[in-house]
Amino acid sequence: MLREDIQINTIPVGELGLIALSSCKDMGKQVDDYISSWRKHRQSDYEDSLALTGYKKDSYLIKVDNPRFGSGEAKGIIYDSVRGKDVFIMVDVCNHSVTYSLCGKTNCMSPDDHFQDLKRIIAAIAGKAKRITVIMPFLYESRQHRRTARESLDCAMGLQELYAMGVDNVITFDAHDPRVINCSPLKGFDTIRASYQFLKALCQHVNDIGFDPDHLMMISPDEGAIERSVFFASVLGINMGMFYKRRDYSTIVNGMNPIVAHEYLGADLAGKDVIVVDDMISSGGSMIDTAKDLKMRGAKRVFIFSTFGLFTNGMEKFDKAFEDGIFDKILTTNLTYQSPELLARDYYISVDMYKYISYLIDTLNHDTSIADLLDPAPRIKELISDYNGRA
Repeated sequence: MLREDIQINTIPVGELGLIALSSCKDMGKQVDDYISSWRKHRQSDYEDSLALTGYKKDSYLIKVDNPRFGSGEAKGIIYDSVRGKDVFIMVDVCNHSVTYSLCGKTNCMSPDDHFQDLKRIIAAIAGKAKRITVIMPFLYESRQHRRTARESLDCAMGLQELYAMGVDNVITFDAHDPRVINCSPLKGFDTIRASYQFLKALCQHVNDIGFDPDHLMMISPDEGAIERSVFFASVLGINMGMFYKRRDYSTIVNGMNPIVAHEYLGADLAGKDVIVVDDMISSGGSMIDTAKDLKMRGAKRVFIFSTFGLFTNGMEKFDKAFEDGIFDKILTTNLTYQSPELLARDYYISVDMYKYISYLIDTLNHDTSIADLLDPAPRIKELISDYNGRA
């Protein structure tokens, strides 16, 4: 049975309201279409109850805007009623394709701009919503999650601001360090991984993968990604290897200690396919160095999984690496902005997450457990069983 066909017999927290900021228009439209379609066909024991007023609608999207003055200042406006609604706000703080005019010049919106627009919309709600959940796939300032010197702690400050403004829950994906929720332990915070969706997309595009220890290995590109790799390796029943980044701590370049070398720890890679998994690809230099080292060690094919493909320095480096046979496929999600340039690459596979987000919103609106959605292991095992049955 499909999840959308499961009977839900609990009263919603409130009438559903979806707000998609300018950075998340496509996501908002797709999520709205999914939920609207499911609810039109869903039967309930409370069909005629006042508690389900507004349950079946053509659209749950609430019209909002963040207009800007010529000076670059802005405000948040909500055009539809939010009183008593269970509001879900979607924002992509990494969408640099959204622009605005500043003193006659065109500026690309930065993560700070998107975060400020989010706060403006929350301020415009003015406490009238029954509950506010923020869906922020890439957690704002998540790489500045801890102090190592006299420096700001931006991620924790951002979360505290949202909770102080009345946000009840924050849903993010593959947070760089989920321990950041310690800044506000009494508030809702979920960090979700796209493990099942990555494997599903890989299985759809590659037909000859052997999901066994003799043909496949998981690779962690650094110490921070070990937990992700351990999960995949455990569920798939394969071995895992890892790299650790040896850095020059006597020098700082662009705010970081430069990497001197990637040291490998693990079993022999000769003739095996490998999956490298990490939370993000920024400039991509570190990931390409890792893939190059894997190929030098005899890896047959290299598949790269990354929740967020930012590609901050463009695609030229990856084009060259692909031509040189350093990697075979890159998979990133559509949780953040994907440029037409990226989508046009033959080696790129987009991992769709919109239906999954729709499941989360639909379930949470009913105040029902999402435990099964957060545990992908049973679905992964079923997926691999079906994949092996096709071979």
